[in-house]
Amino acid sequence: MSRPLRIEFAGALHHITSRGDRREDVFEDDTHRASFLSILDKISDIHAWYYHAYCLMDNHYHLLIETPNANLSKGMRQLNGVYTQTANRAHKRVGHVFRGGIKGAWSRGTIIYWSPFLAISY
Repeated sequence: MSRPLRIEFAGALHHITSRGDRREDVFEDDTHRASFLSILDKISDIHAWYYHAYCLMDNHYHLLIETPNANLSKGMRQLNGVYTQTANRAHKRVGHVFRGGIKGAWSRGTIIYWSPFLAISY
């Protein structure tokens, strides 16, 4: 059974999360976190995203992204793919870093409070 289509529209706010494959660590140290944030900066520029908040845990991450264009899926595929290539190259590994697809929720409203565990919008 295929995954349902992701709802994408211009001006959406997305709370996105992605976990490590087999619940393994995605970020082994601060160098990995810095690399991920550098890639996020580049992807945000390419896709005209605004990321308002992030939380990088050892085995997953949370992002709050605003997409002026309806291009979340394309950019997230690129973000996770480029980070996976970078991490695998650094450790001479192959295979997945992230499991499955991204998970997320979206809002048409304004986020008035956000943490990795709670987003309130109106």
